[in-house]
Amino acid sequence: MIVDNGSTDATFVVAEQIAAEHGWVNVITVSGTTRPARGGQVVRAFCAGMAALGEAPDVVVKLDADVSFDPSHFERLVCAFASDPSLGIASGARCELRRGRWRRDAGTATTVEAQARAYRRGCLHDVLPLEDRMGWDVVDETKALIAGWHTSTIQDACFRHHRKMGARDRSRLSAWAAQGDVARYTGYRFSYLLLRALYRMGRDPAAAMIVYGYLDATFGRRPVHPDSAVRAYRRRQQRLRHVPRRVVEAFGRTGERVRVR
Repeated sequence: MIVDNGSTDATFVVAEQIAAEHGWVNVITVSGTTRPARGGQVVRAFCAGMAALGEAPDVVVKLDADVSFDPSHFERLVCAFASDPSLGIASGARCELRRGRWRRDAGTATTVEAQARAYRRGCLHDVLPLEDRMGWDVVDETKALIAGWHTSTIQDACFRHHRKMGARDRSRLSAWAAQGDVARYTGYRFSYLLLRALYRMGRDPAAAMIVYGYLDATFGRRPVHPDSAVRAYRRRQQRLRHVPRRVVEAFGRTGERVRVR
């Protein structure tokens, strides 16, 4: 299912041409904005695609239009699901173009990239409805973990992300501030947020705005996620005793070069 939600280029025309050539491809349009946006607009497009799909297959993939990958990418993801019945959400490892080379951008062990993530049907049922806002990808992972599933990044299934992270925001400052708002919404410990900001500032000093976004949401008394179990789970995973493991995970593959055919 290809969902066009406000593109201003030839996306819809190209998609219809693909659908005409391949009977298993369908194209639908939904209302959206002409300016790319994260969060709710993405979720609404995904949900529209699922609704048009009808009965879900064993594995459902949410795929952005700004990624590319090797022909074996989804075969590797499906094999991961087949070999582990408890795997609920998975993605490949996201690679970003930095200084002319594609490099892995590592996250923590349970982090699943939002741009090309796959859901087992039973797990998807457990995490619906998705949040209609930024942070939906944090909340659905947390719901999956609470429900007894586990989530994982499949390191040998890399995909290339062609739009720089945060490019949909007005500026790098607003992009990082939005991350702070999400952190507060999903129940982050402020101490853990500070460590995250320091880590990200090593690559982009503008990441200090994560702290601003968190404090702005706090003092502005913006709502937090209504499910206290989701917030409590995030806070438990950010206790001091877990920090060394998170550091090892974050630094383990960050910056590693990958071959791109």
